[in-house]
Amino acid sequence: MPKAEAPFEPTGLLASRHVQSVLTSGPWRRLRVRRQAAAFLHRSQRCIVETRDGTRLLGFFNHARSHRRDALVILLHGWEGSVESNYLLSSALAFDQAGFDTFRLNFRDHGESHHLNEGLFHSCLLEEVLDAVAQISARYRPGRPVYLVGFSLGGNFALRIARQGPARGLSLPRVVAVSPVIRPRHVLDALERELSIYETYFVRKWRRSLKIKQALFPERYRLDAWFKLKRLREQTEWLVEQLTEFSDLEAYLEGYSVAGDYLEGLRTPTLIITAEDDPVIPAADFLGLPRLPALDLEMLRHGGHCGFLANWRLDSWIEQRLTEELCTLTDK
Repeated sequence: MPKAEAPFEPTGLLASRHVQSVLTSGPWRRLRVRRQAAAFLHRSQRCIVETRDGTRLLGFFNHARSHRRDALVILLHGWEGSVESNYLLSSALAFDQAGFDTFRLNFRDHGESHHLNEGLFHSCLLEEVLDAVAQISARYRPGRPVYLVGFSLGGNFALRIARQGPARGLSLPRVVAVSPVIRPRHVLDALERELSIYETYFVRKWRRSLKIKQALFPERYRLDAWFKLKRLREQTEWLVEQLTEFSDLEAYLEGYSVAGDYLEGLRTPTLIITAEDDPVIPAADFLGLPRLPALDLEMLRHGGHCGFLANWRLDSWIEQRLTEELCTLTDK
């Protein structure tokens, strides 16, 4: 696999942000990642984490078998992804091989977890995820290093946990956010502006998810009007106004923004890794973040959204960069 010490400089078609973003989640890479992770998945322990408010979240714990480092990495996926998303699974496997215990946490209504809670997922549900991370830390690595790594929306959650965690007694020696959502309004704008493949991808996955939810709780969710909507903005606006406490779409989107002064006062050592050419997260959002002692930003020229594919075998540079980062910290 590629070594992270080498700069990430893809050539030819791999320098395309769209090739990077599409291939990273595509079926060809999925076949390879699933094959590589077969033994890892076989020994994963299924866990239900019940938070203080009664929310139940599904996750999977793996105890590293070799090159053991006495540390745990908790991984958070992106919106409409899951603990088996290519980028998350390949990164978890890389951490496992480097000797880290891992816990892959599904958000509410992601993966095979729709039945666990009657309420719908939305991106402002920080408390349940923060509480789950705290419980996982205490259960699996009490008094030992616990790292948090998030991708895309999971990276956004990771940044919010890095900011809010210390006030709740959660001490994390390092949080890493890969291609994180910074200002959600800009992401929605980008999805409408870029190639239609991105919006179509999320609409298709969201429709599938809400069909499952409606079938499980037909008395609560009657979403026929929602299913007639075709665009992500109007779908989000309908759900926000009909099924959440937010007054309108803008209030909801700002509810999970980490732009502006949100990260002021950040005490948790945090690293953001992203690409200038990300078609979903505008580079300007990262450049607008405050300069803080606890915040490091690595912005690469190429990589797309959660891509960073180094070759046509679809090896990802990012998983080696992540393991390098946490190995260096753990081995000090």
